[in-house]
Amino acid sequence: MGKINQGILGGVSGQVGNVIGGTWKGIDYLRIKPSSVANPRTEGQVDQRSKFSTVLKFLQPMTDFLRVGFKQYANKMTQFNAAMSYNLNNAITGAYPNFMVDYASALVSRGNLTGAANGAASSPSAGNVEATWTDNSGSGSALATDKALIALLNTTRGEAVFTTAGPARSVGTATIPVPSEYSGEDVEVFLGFVSEDGTKVANSSYLGSVTVA
Repeated sequence: MGKINQGILGGVSGQVGNVIGGTWKGIDYLRIKPSSVANPRTEGQVDQRSKFSTVLKFLQPMTDFLRVGFKQYANKMTQFNAAMSYNLNNAITGAYPNFMVDYASALVSRGNLTGAANGAASSPSAGNVEATWTDNSGSGSALATDKALIALLNTTRGEAVFTTAGPARSVGTATIPVPSEYSGEDVEVFLGFVSEDGTKVANSSYLGSVTVA
């Protein structure tokens, strides 16, 4: 049972009818208890929940990476939520119950900095994945000092290996060590860039799936 303090315009604690009251950081608040949903599992709701779960599984291993990758879009939301929103709207393919992330359409970094040119990925030696790109410094907003953003997603394990301060754009290559147990497993490789001062970010490019040597 709820209790009204200081008269009808004062604080409310607990529930009075369908009104729930409480205090947060010294501020009294009221909210209306939502009406129960007769059918919480309509086809549209099930589809949306399945899509949400698919994107969540994709992005969660890269949470710390996304703090840099989506920093420009964290307006009134977290970087992770900004990444969720973009990929829910742009990177889902298939139909329920077989929704999948279209890696070529997905972004793990987003911004208006000029992106990578001719990116490619391979695993030339045991325990290493190599990303290469063409130095396109001077093209658009690209600078030689931009730092590579590289993410390797191991969907088998639900893990990611990444760097948010990789080699400069002018270097054209980066080698990322991965755990020895990744040998024989596939990783999905994404490459983006961040400006040296951290204020600009490029859209990531999907470099493909690489089997770790």
